[in-house]
Amino acid sequence: MKKKTEQKKTTGKKATAKKPVASPQNSEEPVMYLVSHLKGGHAHATIEQALDGLPEHLRGVAVAGLPYSIWQLVYHIRITQWDIMEFSKSAKHKSPKWPDEYWPKEKAPHSNKVWNDTIKQIKDDRDEFISLLEDKNANLYTPFPHGQGQNLLKEALLILDHNGYHTAEIIMVRRLLGAWK
Repeated sequence: MKKKTEQKKTTGKKATAKKPVASPQNSEEPVMYLVSHLKGGHAHATIEQALDGLPEHLRGVAVAGLPYSIWQLVYHIRITQWDIMEFSKSAKHKSPKWPDEYWPKEKAPHSNKVWNDTIKQIKDDRDEFISLLEDKNANLYTPFPHGQGQNLLKEALLILDHNGYHTAEIIMVRRLLGAWK
């Protein structure tokens, strides 16, 4: 009985004006939201935050029971984000072979230069993907002429989800190594 009374109270309210639904002609707000999350992390740490202060000697350490080192996770984030970005730009793009070419076999980077270049590439590719979102002719909702129904919105959400997941793994590995805040 109580539930029915509560339902009547909530459904008996006056309807209020709703914000316009995003459409191809009105996609500024979703783009701002996506860009903000790609840049800032909000409720999640960014990859830059997750890697900040990581001792060099821990980059290639694999924790017992976990399949990847931090280096392998960073490399995987880079190659996957690059693949999504390139796929979003061109039907001519050929994705790397799954899973072999998405994960490095080496536990550690060969040098500081390789490490730094990989981190820079993640940022550069993220910025390039953001420029796709911010293009005034971009349409978040129209499926690409290639693929299986993917569109710019789905690919942006895929990057957010994928990078967030693996960034959290980096933090977990750091915690297990005793190298997190």
